[in-house]
Amino acid sequence: MEKERFKELDAELKAEDVLNALEDLSEEEFEKFKWFLQQPASIPGLPTIRKKKLARAQSINIVDLMVQTYTLQRCMEVTTQILKKINRNDLLQRLLFSKNLENRMCLQHKSPLELFCWTDQTHVCVSCSELNHKNHELVPLSTEHMGNEEEPRRRRDNEVKQMIEKNEIKIQEITEIVKNSKDAAEKEKVEGFLVTAALKESAERFLKKLIKEIEDKQKTTEKEAKDFIKDLEQETSELKKQDFEDDDHQCFSSLKADPPKKNWTEVRVHPPSYEGTVERAVAELKETLWEDMKKQLQLKRVQQYAVDLTLDPDTAHPKLILSDDRKQVKHGDVWQNLPNKPKRFSTFANVLGNGSFSSGRFYFEVQVKGKTDWDLGVVRESVDRKGDIAPCTEYGIWAVVLRNGNEYSTGDDTTEVFDLHPGPEKVGVFVDYEEGLVSFYDVDAAALIYSFTGCCFTEKLYPYFSPFLNNGGENSAPLIICPVNQAVCCSVEAQ
Repeated sequence: MEKERFKELDAELKAEDVLNALEDLSEEEFEKFKWFLQQPASIPGLPTIRKKKLARAQSINIVDLMVQTYTLQRCMEVTTQILKKINRNDLLQRLLFSKNLENRMCLQHKSPLELFCWTDQTHVCVSCSELNHKNHELVPLSTEHMGNEEEPRRRRDNEVKQMIEKNEIKIQEITEIVKNSKDAAEKEKVEGFLVTAALKESAERFLKKLIKEIEDKQKTTEKEAKDFIKDLEQETSELKKQDFEDDDHQCFSSLKADPPKKNWTEVRVHPPSYEGTVERAVAELKETLWEDMKKQLQLKRVQQYAVDLTLDPDTAHPKLILSDDRKQVKHGDVWQNLPNKPKRFSTFANVLGNGSFSSGRFYFEVQVKGKTDWDLGVVRESVDRKGDIAPCTEYGIWAVVLRNGNEYSTGDDTTEVFDLHPGPEKVGVFVDYEEGLVSFYDVDAAALIYSFTGCCFTEKLYPYFSPFLNNGGENSAPLIICPVNQAVCCSVEAQ
């Protein structure tokens, strides 16, 4: 009795497996399955099932019809044949696996299914692994593997995901390489433009100097010749006058002395020799070009970081006068009635730029022509605006100053004094926040005046200007923020 019950349960399990396989078919595949049940060629030696019975049958009805028509064993065989025909090998494998589940036996070798082949995605015995699955990826077949047909698919999915991730990482890596290469190329192109511009400026200065030298020589020759001609004309005039007087007063001619005569045969006009002028100039240019170009190049590099500045009237000392465009500032004699805001300077005649910087690099240029005193540089945001302080790094002011027309220094207690003759008419200020660098340039000479190095900036920095005192009109010229022609300026928003 128990044996019959076991067979009954076993039959139910197998019929259920067929049902599960059919329920996994798409609607189109299910219709094909029913069509093959009607075709004698599909199931040689077995009766077909009539179309009428299959017309509206569901999966469970189809299983019952096949079991009643073929027996359970033949039902399994018919199902496997049709699954092959409709290309559902995955369901076929699952069904075959389920069929042998109770004994885990390989039908071919009658050996236990102890291994799973990841390469072919099937269960194999040891004999199969040695014959048909050599060098394949094999793993021991646990109950978990045998009962979970989704594991192979999950593993494939993981492998595909890993491949996709690797490909995406590689794409990102290649993209980054191309970007870096492009950035490097752009940097080299900019460097090339800067070098070319520096060479062009040097060549233009060379040509201007050469032409002036040639023209000066020619002017000297022309002046010398003009003086000789003038003397000759004067002497000729005197000789003509004397000849006329001799004709009228012959009787007295013996009494007059002959006029002095210059020996003009010995006088020569020596035209300048221009031979070798260009060669000598080129030789001189070769000696100075590289150093000159390096200075020009360095200036142009920092000019790339030019910013468009204006002055902040809310920081200006009450005696300072700002232009309408806020690009110029000078010292007046009248104290203006202005709000005493916390950020306004009230002791010294200072004003700040209308923009702050807390990272990166920036550059600006200021015309100082005609002034005898001025301060230029940058200050930290917390600089004392009400106290009696002078330009000093200790107070958070990094500046170069001019006093008494020719005394240039850093304004520190330990003052660095510069011998600048002639002094600059336009000063460039460059800041590299991360490098802790503040540099000052004579723009027209493309020469570095001074650099503060190793600075530790922890606050926002503001451009700093002081036209200093008017001194009775002697220092009345304004400080003027100039556009930087060699760089594309970017606007700076007020902070």
